Amino acid sequence: MIIRNFAAVMSILFIIIGAVLVLWGADRLTDGATALAQRMGIPQIVIGLTVVAMGTSMPEFFVSLMSAIQGTSDIAVGNVIGSNAFNTLAIVGVTALVAPMAISRNTVRKDMPFAVVASLALMLMCHDGDVSRIDAAILFAGFILFIAYTLRVASKGDAMAAEEIKLEDMPVWKALGLILVGLTCLVGGSHVFVGGASDVARSLGVPDAVIGLTIVALGTSLPELATSIVAAKKGRSAIAIGNVIGSNVFNILMILGITGLILPMDIQGITSVDLWLLVGSIFLLWMFCYTKFKVEKWEGAVLTIIYVAYVAWLVYKVI
Repeated sequence: MIIRNFAAVMSILFIIIGAVLVLWGADRLTDGATALAQRMGIPQIVIGLTVVAMGTSMPEFFVSLMSAIQGTSDIAVGNVIGSNAFNTLAIVGVTALVAPMAISRNTVRKDMPFAVVASLALMLMCHDGDVSRIDAAILFAGFILFIAYTLRVASKGDAMAAEEIKLEDMPVWKALGLILVGLTCLVGGSHVFVGGASDVARSLGVPDAVIGLTIVALGTSLPELATSIVAAKKGRSAIAIGNVIGSNVFNILMILGITGLILPMDIQGITSVDLWLLVGSIFLLWMFCYTKFKVEKWEGAVLTIIYVAYVAWLVYKVI
């Protein structure tokens, strides 16, 4: 019993240590890549729409990739589905409960339709129980299309505010060092995080998919949560929700696209309820703000209640 309890404590400790390493590593990688891009003369708006935006999705990417490599594909896909549900329902919902959230026209007209289509595509692909290389190639092609369209819109001046990106005049050696340290922490931290989560799941008899949809998803969504809270506190809720929706698109198209191209994923624990929630949540948010470009407090309450009910359903399934 003592040995079993010790093992459980160590697994939880590994989850915490892994999450800290992943989040810290993602921050260092983003800082280094941003500074290096600036040194190379890349326009600030392009840095914001690519390097910085991808930075908040790096935890999900490395955790999903390591999960697939370690043979726990349900955690890999569950991580993306759970992260997107948490982003759309919990982060937006709770923030809107505090104060109505303004949403930029660009987010409603560009990012949300991409997020809805990407979610629908993933739902259709998951119905046969796997994400094949062909599926992954389609997702990644969608990611390239999304980036190309985003940069085209940015060139016309209808994009994210460039002043939100803090650029530091950093020596090249320091930028490269941060990138190397960040990647090392992301790879090592995600390995430890997935290992700890898998051990906890097995010891408690909890399916990998449920662990991916809850603990892993929450842990890897912390950058989006932190970014949204800071932006909301500064009265810039449009940037906060833009970050959340953009991350949802990156999670499906980039993360599962690249991961599936490297290693096709068999998924057995993801249910139709999980997939319908993925599609329904982003579509509901899109409908809420389609005409008025705002999420009201009562709408935030609806989103939050749906997420709480979903988590309760997941816990009920396990019990």
